Amino acid sequence: MTGRRLLKRQKLRNNEYYDMQSVFDELYENSLAKREFKNLISIITTEENIRLAYRNLKKNAGSKTPGTDGKTIVDLAKMSEPELICLVQQKFKWYQPRSVRRKEIPKGNGKTRPLGIPTILDRLIQQCVLQVMEPICEAKFCETSNGFRPNRGVENALAQAEKHMQKSNLHIVIDIDIKGFFDNVNHGKLLRQIWTMGIHDKKLLSIISAMLKAEVAGIGFPEKGTPQGGIISPLLSNIVLNELDWWITSQWAEMPTRHEYSGRIHTTGTKDQSKKYRELRKTKLKECYIVRYADDFKIFCRKHSDAVKLFEATKAWLKERLGLDISPEKSKIVNLKHEYSDFLGFRIKVHKGKGNKYVVISHIAPKALKRIKESAKEKGKAIQHSSGEMEEFRAVHDYNSFVMGVHNYYRMATAASPDIQRLAFEIKIAIKNRLQERVKRRSNQTIPAYAKRYAKSKEIRFIGKDILLPIGYIQHHPPIHKKKSVNKYTAAGRAEIHKNLESVDMTILHILMRNPIISASVEYNDNRISLYVAQHGRCAITKEQLSLEEIHCHHKTPRSLGGGDSYANLIILHERIHRLVHATQNDTIAAIMQTVQLNKQQLEKLNKFRKLAGNEAVTFEQQITCC
Repeated sequence: MTGRRLLKRQKLRNNEYYDMQSVFDELYENSLAKREFKNLISIITTEENIRLAYRNLKKNAGSKTPGTDGKTIVDLAKMSEPELICLVQQKFKWYQPRSVRRKEIPKGNGKTRPLGIPTILDRLIQQCVLQVMEPICEAKFCETSNGFRPNRGVENALAQAEKHMQKSNLHIVIDIDIKGFFDNVNHGKLLRQIWTMGIHDKKLLSIISAMLKAEVAGIGFPEKGTPQGGIISPLLSNIVLNELDWWITSQWAEMPTRHEYSGRIHTTGTKDQSKKYRELRKTKLKECYIVRYADDFKIFCRKHSDAVKLFEATKAWLKERLGLDISPEKSKIVNLKHEYSDFLGFRIKVHKGKGNKYVVISHIAPKALKRIKESAKEKGKAIQHSSGEMEEFRAVHDYNSFVMGVHNYYRMATAASPDIQRLAFEIKIAIKNRLQERVKRRSNQTIPAYAKRYAKSKEIRFIGKDILLPIGYIQHHPPIHKKKSVNKYTAAGRAEIHKNLESVDMTILHILMRNPIISASVEYNDNRISLYVAQHGRCAITKEQLSLEEIHCHHKTPRSLGGGDSYANLIILHERIHRLVHATQNDTIAAIMQTVQLNKQQLEKLNKFRKLAGNEAVTFEQQITCC
């Protein structure tokens, strides 16, 4: 699935490893029951929550980005566990955040947006707070909110929008752009909204207030806004706009009626409300639905006259309730039968199909196409200027990772293929001109496992032994709705998450592609990627889904005994299993055995690898003794 689903399974496992899942579940249930929370700091500062926060932060790509103190996750990793826990607990007693590093990030329109990067310790503290606040807030959030929430993403927002356009025939849409949303959030209003959600822990609210008011290096202390770049900022932004979600929803979808109307339950778990809505249409109420992803949202209406009134009402509501202005030049009412509307990198519209029914047509937005073309050419330059086998390998796999990322995201557009084709030829010619004789047509080369979906393409090329994925080979995949039963904070919901996740985490795959092991051969690194896909991201012995740091690529016959880096001589194992294959000391074997708990079949597989490595077998009786 897309990168937005990244590491969900691992985060759930982390919660269970550190014995926090039951705590989070209880917070969620109590929030649903509208209970108040007055002593959350005691949960936030538990050793288990701090350990979990460190593990989750460690997996964040931004953990290697320094703040104003120049430190990264590497510096925290040097501390002992008791030292780190004690340091975090002490910080919570009297929390004063360090200044935030400001960085300007280029936007698609040529402008920049400010990114605030807290110090790594402040990010760890924010992660501790986020883990405890999230289940409480999730119970209060509206189904129409899709951005920066567990198990939701762009795909779900597009699916909701397309449903309103195609199935409900709502072709009038209100596009509202909030002017500088992240820079203009009112701190006092936000703290009151958190209180309204049932979080009545005054110490926690004062800590959040301190986070919001943290000094921005070189600028000063902000009086408003939630700095983009902070770990907790997306949650706080959703809290701000949650009130908008429920206000729009209350105008129609959640409007109380005298009678309870029956309706079948859809496969997504939502109830069919058509009977209720049919009766509501007999009133003077304005039919409207909101679809939101972070601060990007649309309101779908049936009548233009309703949209005009709702546009003005929403503009006034945002100003009066949240103190936010809209951008007049970017905010408008669009008739989707005649005009396109931009949403999350896509351009959406409806056109009349068979039987006079309107169907959705969607394109990749022109700005997104321009960025794709520019990025592809830059990555082509990186391949051209790479020197040495390993540097070339890294550059080629970085390009492939980019292509797969583009395809995974933009394949949801109905016109994804013709849109990409318009720029694919230009990119292909640019790469051919730059790389010339280095690019070869496909002959007898093997297609690696991670590239099997491209096997039918005639545009596949190779640079040496490395495949170069064809950017023009994209296949449409319609966006899907989030099932209502999917929930990070219920046992049944977590079972749905595990069931629905793709077997290969694309984010981990991309990281492996971009970060080869420098000391190893190109053949080893390439086969490591293929094996990760072929084994569906699981350990060959335990069948356990692996997180990034747990992935170890093992030589069945060690190089010291004549083994090479061929695909057949390599296998992906869990880091602990890999250590167990090579362990010779009884106390080391005992310690690892105590954590892995292998069954008889798994022990037999382990011993095959131990024998190949020249080590004695571990018996099942020894494992029982060890445990």
